[in-house]
Amino acid sequence: MSQFSSEGFDLDAMGNGDSGDDVVYEIGGGVTVDTKQDEEVPPAINGVEKAEQWKQQGNEHFKKGSYLEAYDLYTEAIEACPGDLKGEEILRQRDEFNEAEREKAFSRRRVEEETQRKDKLEEKKEPEKQKPLEQFKLPPQPFGEKLAVYYCNRAAALIHLDRPEDAIKDCDVSALLNPGYTKAYVRRSAAHEKTDNTEEALRDAKTALELEPSNVTLRKSVARLQKIEDERLEKLKAETMDKLKDLGNSILGNFGLSLDNFQAVQDPKTGSYSISFNQNK
Repeated sequence: MSQFSSEGFDLDAMGNGDSGDDVVYEIGGGVTVDTKQDEEVPPAINGVEKAEQWKQQGNEHFKKGSYLEAYDLYTEAIEACPGDLKGEEILRQRDEFNEAEREKAFSRRRVEEETQRKDKLEEKKEPEKQKPLEQFKLPPQPFGEKLAVYYCNRAAALIHLDRPEDAIKDCDVSALLNPGYTKAYVRRSAAHEKTDNTEEALRDAKTALELEPSNVTLRKSVARLQKIEDERLEKLKAETMDKLKDLGNSILGNFGLSLDNFQAVQDPKTGSYSISFNQNK
């Protein structure tokens, strides 16, 4: 068997053979190198990897208390992450849906009122209970769970930057992207509390507890907010009663009377009240 000789071949064109490319030796001394192309990584995957890098950098700045830098880095993560819909568009679709639902409910009430007016001579019927408005649900989005994290993290930075209204919007987006993401409701609850809206803060805390019923911290948060909300309602009720009393006295004053002339006594057995009049007061 004859041995192979490299004489007449362009060895420099061959390379060193480490690249894994196929080398074809041509008759007459030529060399063709069949270069193997690397498999291209889908752009979406590259985008997610880049977004994760931005998120990690944001987390590092957040831990150090650099909330403005963290906010900027979470924004970079949001922009880098692939997705058909982002924050502003998601909120726009939600607002349009909610407005349409309110218009439908208003139209239904008008029809029901008109029907009751026409049938007022007939047997009186119990009014139908108003149906709750249908809630907007965002269709599943590509990488929606990751985007939910980025928006929720940015909301945490916004709370520390004393921008609770913007934090609420980011949490809205996060919850729509991933309705089962507990942190979206926890952080929105914190943002609502920052605006003194304890009613919404309590509602979000309860939703978070429903998602994680064994979470002791959430249970304590619900109890704390419930106490604050109960105190607020009691204070509101007292203020309302004072205003009604002032209004009643202003009307009765035209007849030389006041609400002090009337005494309400509750029957302990039935819970009903009886009103007595004392002209000497």
